[in-house]
Amino acid sequence: MPTVSVGRDRLFDALGKTYEDEEFEDLCFRFGIELDDITTERAIIRKEKHIEDDGPTEDEEVIYKIEVPANRYDLLCLEGIAQALRVFEEREDIPTYTLSNVTHQSMLKMHVKSSFPKKDMLVEPELSIRPFVVCAVLRGVTFDEARYNSFIDLQDRLHQNICRRRTLVAIGTHDLDTIQGPFSYEAALPSEIKFVPLKQVNEFRADELMEFYKSDLKLKKYLNIIENSPVFPVIYDRDRTVLSLPPIINGAHSAINLKTKNVFIECTATDLTKAKIVLNTMVTMFSGYCEKKFEVEPVEVIYSGGESYVCPDLSLYDMEVSLSYINDAIGVSLEADKVTQLLQRMQLHAKKSDSADNQYKISVSVPPTRSDILHPCDVMEDVAIAFGYNEIPKRRPASIKPLALNELSDLIRYEIAMNGFTEVLAFILCSYKENFAMLNRKDDKSTAVIIANPRSSDFEMARSSLMAGILKTAGHNKDHRKPIKIFEVGDIAVLDDTRDVGARNCRQLAALYCGASSGFEIIHSLIDRVMEIVGTPFVAEGDTSGYYIKRADNPEFLRGRQANIIYKGKHIGSFGIVHPEVLNNFDISDPCSYVELNIESFL
Repeated sequence: MPTVSVGRDRLFDALGKTYEDEEFEDLCFRFGIELDDITTERAIIRKEKHIEDDGPTEDEEVIYKIEVPANRYDLLCLEGIAQALRVFEEREDIPTYTLSNVTHQSMLKMHVKSSFPKKDMLVEPELSIRPFVVCAVLRGVTFDEARYNSFIDLQDRLHQNICRRRTLVAIGTHDLDTIQGPFSYEAALPSEIKFVPLKQVNEFRADELMEFYKSDLKLKKYLNIIENSPVFPVIYDRDRTVLSLPPIINGAHSAINLKTKNVFIECTATDLTKAKIVLNTMVTMFSGYCEKKFEVEPVEVIYSGGESYVCPDLSLYDMEVSLSYINDAIGVSLEADKVTQLLQRMQLHAKKSDSADNQYKISVSVPPTRSDILHPCDVMEDVAIAFGYNEIPKRRPASIKPLALNELSDLIRYEIAMNGFTEVLAFILCSYKENFAMLNRKDDKSTAVIIANPRSSDFEMARSSLMAGILKTAGHNKDHRKPIKIFEVGDIAVLDDTRDVGARNCRQLAALYCGASSGFEIIHSLIDRVMEIVGTPFVAEGDTSGYYIKRADNPEFLRGRQANIIYKGKHIGSFGIVHPEVLNNFDISDPCSYVELNIESFL
């Protein structure tokens, strides 16, 4: 989870109260965050340089390192932590964020231009590399050094967190008094973009900047996001002054400083939802320093196709949660008024309401700072935190009945282990090559769940079969005494348009025999045993009262040495002698037989 470093004295000033270290640690615990460490700036530097610290001096500022939940973006700065704790301690009401009352004509505009004349390119450059942008203005901001540093730090923490190192969202902040609207967000040839970047004095072309920043320890890790694109995203003002080259660097012309009063914030993104969350976080955390507290000036974003929207969206998100659901999930009996009070302490507007069945419901209005509230379970969790986990009475559950699928899985595990097989557990994520080419299979494009942006070539998709994991295990243990008899009962993932997430899990059984002989008869007998324990007889082909096997032609098995398993008229799995090419792909030299079947079919 993210760790936020804040100055203790400044935090206590913001809280309006001074705490002993133990008191503040207890407050953090009750709120659901953790005081991870108490240190000083010098101690942090000495630790980074591996120098022994000789203890703090009297004039050194004490720094609290506070660990916060990864989805609480509002707690990534001192301002957010202080505000949340003040509301939690009931010393302050929940802030109400508003948009300033500006006319549509006077509202600042951001024009998104998706294409340009062809010039020397074979195709029109499209702004598809970062298609979205959202903007807002903070008017009459008062910065001091601490506030300014906190403003910059929040951008960095958001970039490392929800922005996924600027791949999803990149934040740009500008001194509005140095630029002129309307603004435009465009895609341009790198050689045509010229400006003086932040902290530089010389003008660079965008393609020159790519080379220049390859030696910059901070910025070089972001270059790969756009450097291979034929066009780069760029933001201009009315006079064609470059504001930023997202997601790399802002222009020096519009750089903010301690004297800045009006801040223009733009967030370019590949994910519009995350961009709106990031923008809301930036403006809500620092609108408290505006001349009109908690007021934000909106900006209209206009696309070339005519679509437009005004941002930021600071409206409340409403949901209803059953009081009985909250009490049952936590294990308490709280009155509706008490629940609403607890939710108010967690910065959620709440009131009780009656339903048609005379059951109390809690109407919750979620402010723009709480983007982590997505489901009634999130509301229930906040009630539990405000109530106090240590205050929840301990009790023995009346009954815990496992799912039928899990009971069956355990039964099958036990029986197969009794047959001399050892259970293994492989990753549910695998490489695309392992799941298809190495098994002589082809992707039909209708089954496999592919990861859009995998961090590693080893984890490109969710497995659609247990076979690759079983064979990898055997391959890595090929020096083990033969025979190797292993099995796995685990989930695979397949696409399913009927599910809200577009995919579903399937519980599978897989077993492998590897030895001097193929062990085909051993795998066959294992199938018979599994069918015996689920009470299914072997029947003639075509009979739907039991199971039978039928000749198959699967590429991962030897032709003529394989079969499909038909259970009550439905194909549930296959078994056979593994094809030598597949064994060679997994560096296995001994013959193997393998079976895989779906055990959910037995329920």
